[in-house]
Amino acid sequence: MNFLAHAYLSFGQEKILVGNFAADFIKGKEILRYHGDTKTGILLHREIDFFTDSHPLVKAAQSYLRPKFRHYSTVITDIFFDYFLGKHWAKFSDTPLELFVKQTYQIMERHLAELPGSFSEMFYWMRKQNWLLHYKELSGIQRTLNGLSNRTAFDSKMNEAPELLLEKEAEFEVIFFAFFRELETFAREKLVELKQIHGSH
Repeated sequence: MNFLAHAYLSFGQEKILVGNFAADFIKGKEILRYHGDTKTGILLHREIDFFTDSHPLVKAAQSYLRPKFRHYSTVITDIFFDYFLGKHWAKFSDTPLELFVKQTYQIMERHLAELPGSFSEMFYWMRKQNWLLHYKELSGIQRTLNGLSNRTAFDSKMNEAPELLLEKEAEFEVIFFAFFRELETFAREKLVELKQIHGSH
């Protein structure tokens, strides 16, 4: 899943959010630097990604993308799901998206010193350009995929993915709703399990 989904799936818990949101920038044994709920958040992120990548519904979504985008279809699907989460935010949360995004940025800002420099560099642009809020718009998805496409070593064609989203939006949306409810249940249960194993201190 992408950033907005990981923020949402932290369930309003500050240090879970810190670990969950920044986990892709914390590699291998670097996790040993973190403790309590921050570490649990990192582990939750990894569990969410594994659940997502192995889920039949996600593979069904990727089947529309794979012929053209190959292994980049995984990244594109994650971004598409953030688009649908942002677009239908009121179905998932009573907190307005604008407020949720503002609170997420404020929390991450408070904890930047604990996180890798590579995350801080990315986060500067995320906040400046307000990625989390703009994921709900096709123009925001387009900018994100343009940026990713420009950074790949090969011609990923990810910048062309929004065309397919427009063409198959109804199909992707059905898959998103069916999958995301399952993911939310999984993440809530997994978080309880991880806290029991690793504690909160």
